[in-house]
Amino acid sequence: MCVCVCVCVRAQSLPVNAVGFVRVSVFCLWNVGVVPTRFTNNRPVQTVLAWQRMSHQPKQRTNAHSTVFGGKSAVQVMESAVSTSTQVPDEFDRNVPRICGVCGDKATGFHFNAMTCEGCKGFFRRSMKRKASFTCPFNGSCTITKDNRRHCQACRLKRCLDIGMMKEFILTDEEVQRKKDLIQRRKDEEAQREAQKPRLSEEQRNIIDTLVDAHHKTYDDSYSDFSRFRPPVREGPVTRSASRAASLHSLSDASSDSFSHSPESGDCKMNLSNLLMMYQEQGLSSSPDSKEDEGSGLSMLPHLADLVSYSIQKVIGFAKMIPGFRELTAEDQIALLKSSAIEVIMLRSNQSFSLEDMSWSCGGPDFKYCVNDVTKAGHTLELLEPLVKFQVGLKKLNLHEEEHVLLMGICLLSPDRPGVQDHVRVEALQDRLSEVLQAYILAHHPGGRLLYAKMIQKLADLRSLNEEHSKQYRSLSFQPEHSMQLTPLVLEVFGGQVT
Repeated sequence: MCVCVCVCVRAQSLPVNAVGFVRVSVFCLWNVGVVPTRFTNNRPVQTVLAWQRMSHQPKQRTNAHSTVFGGKSAVQVMESAVSTSTQVPDEFDRNVPRICGVCGDKATGFHFNAMTCEGCKGFFRRSMKRKASFTCPFNGSCTITKDNRRHCQACRLKRCLDIGMMKEFILTDEEVQRKKDLIQRRKDEEAQREAQKPRLSEEQRNIIDTLVDAHHKTYDDSYSDFSRFRPPVREGPVTRSASRAASLHSLSDASSDSFSHSPESGDCKMNLSNLLMMYQEQGLSSSPDSKEDEGSGLSMLPHLADLVSYSIQKVIGFAKMIPGFRELTAEDQIALLKSSAIEVIMLRSNQSFSLEDMSWSCGGPDFKYCVNDVTKAGHTLELLEPLVKFQVGLKKLNLHEEEHVLLMGICLLSPDRPGVQDHVRVEALQDRLSEVLQAYILAHHPGGRLLYAKMIQKLADLRSLNEEHSKQYRSLSFQPEHSMQLTPLVLEVFGGQVT
């Protein structure tokens, strides 16, 4: 066992400009070769190597109380130091400026067992390696400062030794080389790990940049154009579906905390199930009376018809900027847009969806839409309840904008859409976007191992929502007083759908 005793003794008889503490180290080398733990934990590698070198020096046989300090034993030195020493904390306050103990310049850390600047560190190393012997041209008690430290090397070296700098802590040439090799090896390992990280190719990066730019050009997050639509009218007779939607909205407000955590949480599923059961008990299925009520209360239909028509135009603009879309035949472009427009609109609307109150906020209070508003446009909870659930789940995936636009492109370029002729070409375009999405997730979405599968599942959910929307649209369009409120673009896109 190697015993180390470090005693900090305040020197009572030293000059004023001399060091305030004298660090005395006593080594009892009973079992040489063990490095003290506290030095390996709190000192750099130079300290450890110095301890190893000192521990391998020739042993001198002495008893446990050999006198090494002017005839005093180590125990006596320790006893005399207890009453006069001030305890120095092991940890230094990082907020306090560090001052070089030799010249007063700004210190860069512990060097050779003392807090010094880079200049004094190098001076001490060079002096010890050359075994230099200096002579003071004055009286041997020069005050060393940052400005005059080059004037008297003898007093500067003496000052280095006085504050506790030790030549044993200086690395040999072999140790310096070993340290450099270790640093270089760590750099090489880090570079290798960095090189092995998944990266996007230039082509993939260009595709993402094109889609993001297309989205920015076709999605106005200020929603300034909404003021040009026919104004929203929320007053009017309260229909049965509207009252049930109001219950859904109020219950969503009360349970928004449960929605705002895990999309797979039991609370979320329980609330949605309870809602569905409640509506079934209240007569969720349509009755002749309820249809009459619905027919007289669609006050929001004109406004939402304009909103959907505007959204379709933006989807068309987005599709035209997807790489490869314009190369398809006009017939395939029209078939893809007609079949996927409502799904892409639902995906885009997630940007304005709020988990706090389960509504779509599109600017001012007039353009904040809740479930109750959509029921006043002719849609029922058979569509709206799964739509809200879809929006909540998609929002909680926390998709990056790049992932969001890629998902919209994959949704639009589905080769199995009704009316598509060149399935192979459309599938090739979709596969390319799918590969880019997977590459992006690997490179930029840590922990997204299952994210791609979850995103593809959302596309399946959209198909179900699309089918239900088509049913409700057909029911609405069969009534002349309602179909006349729809825009020609809405009639063309949704009227020609094949389900």
